[in-house]
Amino acid sequence: MSNVAYDPWSPAFVADPYPAFERLRAESPVFFHEPTGQWVITRYEDVGALLRDRRLGRTYLHAGSHEEFGQEPEAAFLEPFWNLVRAGMLDVEPPTHTRLRRLVSKAFTARRVEGLRPMVRALAEDLAGALVAKGGGDLLAEVAEALPVTVIAEMLGVPESDRHLLRPWSADICGMYELNPSEDVQHTAVRAAVEFSDYLRELSRSRRAEPRDDLISALAQVADEGDRLTEDELIGTCVLLLNAGHEATVNTTGNGWWSLFRNPGELARLRADHSLIPTAVEELMRYDTSAPMFERWVLEDIQVAGVDIPRGNEVALQFASANRDPAVFAGPDRFDAARDPNPHITFGLGIHYCLGAPLARIELNESFGAMLRLAPELKLVREPEWRPGYVLRGLTSLQVEV
Repeated sequence: MSNVAYDPWSPAFVADPYPAFERLRAESPVFFHEPTGQWVITRYEDVGALLRDRRLGRTYLHAGSHEEFGQEPEAAFLEPFWNLVRAGMLDVEPPTHTRLRRLVSKAFTARRVEGLRPMVRALAEDLAGALVAKGGGDLLAEVAEALPVTVIAEMLGVPESDRHLLRPWSADICGMYELNPSEDVQHTAVRAAVEFSDYLRELSRSRRAEPRDDLISALAQVADEGDRLTEDELIGTCVLLLNAGHEATVNTTGNGWWSLFRNPGELARLRADHSLIPTAVEELMRYDTSAPMFERWVLEDIQVAGVDIPRGNEVALQFASANRDPAVFAGPDRFDAARDPNPHITFGLGIHYCLGAPLARIELNESFGAMLRLAPELKLVREPEWRPGYVLRGLTSLQVEV
């Protein structure tokens, strides 16, 4: 079939990829997309199986060289970026991944995360209250962006005077995750990686010398049978926590409010019954996914839905499509604030399941709760525009009035 409908660079596709996915799931659930050089996988069952399949990986470098996988060697100028990224757990595989996740989990505990809830709630109330006090504004910039960066900075132990640096560094580094980033974007990402690494190296050394009650201190102290995080691994982990925890949560908040404004009946239902906030948050993550696609490398020959995909290929797992698969979700294109069960895969599956999922849920529940309480008549001023990227999918702004 023609795959003209799937175009991750098209503004129309970014704004509404779901009709294309509906067609692909039905007619061509696995197909090779020439412009990206990726096998596009659209059905829930296949996406879920591949996320758990150890014959695929976030990277191939533990299994073969760039040349063996048909890739150009990485440009020398990108070395600081890749050194930073590969020091965290996102782009590595077992046994390195197993070791890092075990160590980080000892510091990033459920108790530590749950202990943040009162601070998250107070911050969400402050941000929502400030927006309400001036009659409205850009909900994305003034509430959605401000909340997670402050929470992660507080949790890590970044001094308040330095927090304004984090969001630009995060955005610049994440530019590299888009499909075929331009050379300008690559150079910007490298500069941000160097600056952020240097900053965290200094901060982590001061915390090793004088530990405090923050995550950087905990990561610096954590040990398991004599094993510790190296300084580079600690820095890579902190950057990952900020980037992953920040970009996705900001976009989920913006996309979520836009979904509610487009479904006024469900917004009214939520306003009338705040006990629905937890299920509504899960539905917002399913209905309009802020991280709609994750890539994996094929480390051994596989077959997906009867299609052979040889070693050395890359698959593009379409979370946004899987989350609207009618084989799993009744009425998948309908927003249902009380949908239960809701087995969306927005946080992934398998060994790379999002470590920050509990924190993201707290932030989203408190953020939506504060806005619903303090701005019960919140209105959209004008239809928002989508940013050009598809891999990190979000709005440019969300202008509202109370």
